[in-house]
Amino acid sequence: MKIDRYNLAPPVKMLRPVIRTAFRGLFHLLGRVTITGLENIPKEGAYLIAFNHISLFDPPFVVSFWPCASEVVGAAEVWDRRGQGALMRMYGVIPVHRGDMNRSLITRMIAALHAGRPLAIAPEGGRSREPGLMRAWPGAAYIAEVTNVPVVPVGVIGSTEDFLERGLRGKRPPIEMRIGPKIKLPSAEGRGSARRASRQKNADLIMAHIAALLPVNYRGVYKDHADLLFI
Repeated sequence: MKIDRYNLAPPVKMLRPVIRTAFRGLFHLLGRVTITGLENIPKEGAYLIAFNHISLFDPPFVVSFWPCASEVVGAAEVWDRRGQGALMRMYGVIPVHRGDMNRSLITRMIAALHAGRPLAIAPEGGRSREPGLMRAWPGAAYIAEVTNVPVVPVGVIGSTEDFLERGLRGKRPPIEMRIGPKIKLPSAEGRGSARRASRQKNADLIMAHIAALLPVNYRGVYKDHADLLFI
């Protein structure tokens, strides 16, 4: 059994259940929620939750409907926005800049996983703003590699930029989360540029599994995901 050395501030521990419950209520009020694949979530142990990122609605949707409270990686630039930044701080989000994962942030992510906590991350590193996957950064693959944890791919459908507007107008648009079976990434090979290329290949493999959960018009640069899955 791993010793939990990843300590959360008492206010974060207190507010997380409140935030998750509030967001579940909001999503049910504004849209028609569908969740499939819950049986694919590991019953115990640490793992990465890797999801596609269309808009600001994806992270709270995934995190609020996940059976347990996960750690989550979020865009640092959102911290400067009054409302969104406050919510991120209250939940205890780990802030990162797209493509720039400094040592202290990596250490924090690794500590969370070593403590046995699931960690939600968008491998694309930012919002696509419309359906269509972008090329992944290697960060998620690197974290999975150094912690030796599996990855649970998640496809989010319907979380477009106009979700809130349509919901407030009473249209209750559908929003869906599809959870795939966990995957274990191959070990990264080589050194230097060869190792970086190997990690990028693993990042693309994660995205291929996410693409397999999404409709064709959501797959973007991973529309030929079957080639990456070797099927």
